[in-house]
Amino acid sequence: VLAGHEGPISSLSFNPMKCVLASASWDKTVKLWDMLDSWRTKETLIMNSDVLVVAFRPDGKELAVAALNGQITFWDHENAAQTGSIEGRHDLQMGRKELDKITAKQAAKGKSFTTLCYSADGQSILAGGLSKFVCIYNVKEQILMKKFEISCNYSLDAMEVCEHRSLFFFFIFSPPQDFGFGDMSYRHFKPEIRVTCVRFCPTGRSWAATTTEGLLLYSLDSGLIFDPFELDIDVTPSNIHKTLSQKEYTMAIVMAFKLNEKKLIQEIVEAVPSSEVDVVCSSLPDLYVEKLLEFLASAFETSCHLEFYLIWAHKLLMLHGQKLKTR
Repeated sequence: VLAGHEGPISSLSFNPMKCVLASASWDKTVKLWDMLDSWRTKETLIMNSDVLVVAFRPDGKELAVAALNGQITFWDHENAAQTGSIEGRHDLQMGRKELDKITAKQAAKGKSFTTLCYSADGQSILAGGLSKFVCIYNVKEQILMKKFEISCNYSLDAMEVCEHRSLFFFFIFSPPQDFGFGDMSYRHFKPEIRVTCVRFCPTGRSWAATTTEGLLLYSLDSGLIFDPFELDIDVTPSNIHKTLSQKEYTMAIVMAFKLNEKKLIQEIVEAVPSSEVDVVCSSLPDLYVEKLLEFLASAFETSCHLEFYLIWAHKLLMLHGQKLKTR
C-alpha cells in the first residue's frame, strides 16, 4: 500500500520505460513512486489546482497533467521541471445550462479535461472531459490543432449557446409562464454530454472516445467504418476464424455480419464450400438473410466469383423469397 496523498487519488499512470508510477490527487500534487522501492516517493510535483488525470508520453520522458482549472501542463519528471502548459478552458466552452443563472462564458470556468492520451510519436495529445468537445493539441507548439464536436443532440443540457447578453437576461428575468415552461414545481433532469476516455490508435491515424453518446471512432482513413450490428463481447475476428475452421459456417457468417466488416464478410462467405451453401441458406436466421442479399448485390458489381455468388442468391431466394415478398 502506497500512502502519502492528503486527498482522494484521481488518476494513475505507469511510465512505459521505467519502473515509475505517477499518481494524481485532489490535494494538488502528483507523486512519482519508484516501484523497485515502493515505500519511497521519487518526486512530488506541486500544482495550482486539483489534479484530475496524468499520462506519460510513450517514450516515458514527459508527463502530461490535467487539472481542475482547465490547464494541461507538461513536465520533465526526471528534473521536476515544467516544460510547458496549455490553457484548455476556452476550448471546452459549452452553452448555458437550462437552470444556470450565469452565461456560458462564466460556466466555462468550471470545465476541465478528465482524460488524456498521447499519440504514438508523442507529438500530439488528445484531451476530453466535461464538454461536448474533444481537442487535439500539438505538444511542442502548445497550440490547438483541431477541435471535434462529438454531439449535436440538443435534447442534452448545455448544448445551445445564448450569445446575445440582452437576450440572456431577457430569458432569465422574464416570467416563466410566458414561455410555456409550465409549473415551477415540476422537476425534470436533462443529461449532459461527457467524454470519459480517449485513446489514440497505435498508427496515429484513428482515435476513439467513450462518451455519453456511446463509443465514437474517428479516422483519417475514410474507408474504415466501424458500424457493428448486435455486437457481442465474443464476436472478434479471431473467434470468427476459429468458428470457420470448425466448419460452423452459419455461425461464422452470423458473427461476421455482427462485426459488420465488409472484407471479413467476403472472406467468410467465399470460404464456404459450394456444396454447403444450401445447408447454410436454410439455417440462416431471417434477419441475416436480408443482410446477406444486400452484401451479394454489392459484390456482384466488383467480384470475379459471379457464379459462386449466383448460387448463393439463387438458394436464398428459393428458400426465403416468399417470406421476403410478404414483408
